[in-house]
Amino acid sequence: MDGAGGAVWRPEVGRLAYGMQLPVQAQSTLFAEGWEPGAGPADLVAVARAADRYGFAYLACCEHIAIPRRLAEAMSTVWYDPVATLAHLAAVTERVRLLSHVAVVGLKHPLVSAKQYATLDRLSGGRLILGVGAGHVQEEFEALGVDFARRGAVLDETVDALKAALGPEEFPEFAGERFAFEGLGQAPRPVQTPRPPLWVGGSSPAAVRRAAERGDGWLPQGDRRDALPGQIARLRRLREAAGVEAPPVIGALAESLYVGEPKWAVGRRTLSGAPERIADSLREYRAMGVDQVQVRFRSRSRVELTDQMAAFGTDVAALLDD
Repeated sequence: MDGAGGAVWRPEVGRLAYGMQLPVQAQSTLFAEGWEPGAGPADLVAVARAADRYGFAYLACCEHIAIPRRLAEAMSTVWYDPVATLAHLAAVTERVRLLSHVAVVGLKHPLVSAKQYATLDRLSGGRLILGVGAGHVQEEFEALGVDFARRGAVLDETVDALKAALGPEEFPEFAGERFAFEGLGQAPRPVQTPRPPLWVGGSSPAAVRRAAERGDGWLPQGDRRDALPGQIARLRRLREAAGVEAPPVIGALAESLYVGEPKWAVGRRTLSGAPERIADSLREYRAMGVDQVQVRFRSRSRVELTDQMAAFGTDVAALLDD
């Protein structure tokens, strides 16, 4: 198990970076807006270009391979493939980073994932962030012949194997309980050296431990604000105990946002109002030790979403570091 390399990309020290999950590519009823089922590739391109223009650190795309009938009504079956989607958007953007949030890499042999994500890093000019998670849909694992009950242990080994396979060596070597390879070359190599950053998603004790011991960053999932300081402290204790010296990139998922005074019902849990009010609230994350915050905007159309992104990047972002 290697530690997180000091040269792996991280947000600028002392500044709160902001990124966002792409709309359209995942249409769970838990978060998709009403306009998204009728949207498509042109809308994804417009949103990606807006993110590029307005200072977003990354765009994220999640992974599900197949949704069972018992979950389809709530989760939908619309889950775009992250490699294909992010590669498409790499061609129409120049600066914004491309995050898999998250890729269920335990479902595939690590050499397969390494080939896909190394190619994405090369095509994007070195903008990949590989976010990984254990997964939660048992039927996906069963269909692909992967032991669902052992998915955590599989993910641990897969992460270690991916670090080797995405590293600087054209012929990487790895020997584990489930995977082993040597004398097999893969090119193109990633642009980023020593390898692209690897962020671990999830807030369970196992996920926090995995992020501490193996990740360059942590992507929490559903932690309330008041729970984050304790989780961050635990992650740092575990990281120190594991002897990993490089500081992790700490993330957070913000509440839904609406910049300005909405003229429609955005929901009582949505943080809305003047840029100063929103920035004041988000700066609380920075005070906890958060390096990057993932934001989500309420919207009734793609145009309203990109207008919200513009308002945030223009009026709110400048206040985040005051």
